[in-house]
Amino acid sequence: MVTRLRERLFNRLTRWRRGSRQPAVGHVAFGDLRRVDPISRRWGYDRGKPVDRYYIERFLGSSADAINGHVLEVGDNRYTRQFGGMRVRQSDVLHVSEGNPRATIVADLSRANEIPANRFDCIILCQTLQLIYDPAAAVATIHRILAPGGTVLATFPGITQTSDAAWRDQWYWSFTSAAARRLFGDVFGSDSVDVRARGNVLAAISFLHGLAAEELSPRELDRDDPEYEVLITVKATKPRAPETPR
Repeated sequence: MVTRLRERLFNRLTRWRRGSRQPAVGHVAFGDLRRVDPISRRWGYDRGKPVDRYYIERFLGSSADAINGHVLEVGDNRYTRQFGGMRVRQSDVLHVSEGNPRATIVADLSRANEIPANRFDCIILCQTLQLIYDPAAAVATIHRILAPGGTVLATFPGITQTSDAAWRDQWYWSFTSAAARRLFGDVFGSDSVDVRARGNVLAAISFLHGLAAEELSPRELDRDDPEYEVLITVKATKPRAPETPR
């Protein structure tokens, strides 16, 4: 007994001297997280705001000036309304199939030849590319239908639960910031693309368990660790055509 106490005191003293807060092997307190099933399978919606939505809304809020003119959003236009406000002249909603009453355009972004070129000043593409089998073709379409000077604001998952009942059969990909940089840079040009990764190990664990953003502090959510990419954000602007000399 005395020997065990000495070992534990020695381990604590060693960690204190090294400035480490890592628990010793065998002494990790898992608490409610020691389970093989998640706390929630609903992304956190049943507990509050999902962790990824916290990052999405921070990104769109910081890029709100780009949400102006004629805006296209996928699924619905809630973010167009929330972050675009009076800057939006016209709002369109795209959906891949018939049946969405909010959709004004029905098309598959990977082969949407029916959408005219140079049409939109902004495209909001949140959590969509993982559901498109050919994301490179989708990015090429986005570039084509953006007006010169127009911007796409895209987000997609990194570390994530991979499916739910609605999209299980169409969930093809998770991404990294390196993949996003290549995917958009090849089309828009690397100088026109800003890629960021959000998240850290605590945010990743919480998101995988279905905890809500409200269950973490802003300090815990806002620390980004490049080794734990929970959400990838992309802001890409279509270059304007050079002016013809007179």
